[in-house]
Amino acid sequence: MDQLKSLIERKTGIQGIDLEIIINKFRLKRLQKGQLLLKRGQIANQYYYVKSGVLRFFYGEDTQLTAWVVLPDEFFAEISSLNPQLPTRFNIEAVENAELYSIDKADMELLYQQLPAWQEFGRKTWEVMAIRMIDEIIRFQTLSAEERYLEFLQKPGFMQYVSVKQLASYLGITPNALSRIRRNLR
Repeated sequence: MDQLKSLIERKTGIQGIDLEIIINKFRLKRLQKGQLLLKRGQIANQYYYVKSGVLRFFYGEDTQLTAWVVLPDEFFAEISSLNPQLPTRFNIEAVENAELYSIDKADMELLYQQLPAWQEFGRKTWEVMAIRMIDEIIRFQTLSAEERYLEFLQKPGFMQYVSVKQLASYLGITPNALSRIRRNLR
């Protein structure tokens, strides 16, 4: 919990009793590699912070298409399910063993009402996520598959977490096309 506490203090300046109130709302959740955090058709009710491990959002059954990858030290939620309380279109899977801190939607809302600094923390956190999503959409629309792959090589540790098949689907190409790109770059 110290990692989460430290992050909240750094980003908000919240300390003391207020910080303890926030921390006490979070629960540790452990996932084994391949275990689903959320299954397509369920309704999301929690926000998460990744202490360790990596998760991926994917859809499809026979052909799994990786839509998003969440790395350590990131907050996330399946926001398209959480806020409208609609069934999710995604499965969220642990790519490797993972430890997460979760907080219920109702507790998050309560903290937003009670602590203005926590509301600021939430706003800043979701702005960062929105910027990441926008950047990914723009990259997908403007860069070639090879250029997107080269950008992923710049992300420290990213490649060690996902399989070639998962990376190919994230790039919007087949594993064979990714193999060709890798071969051409050598």
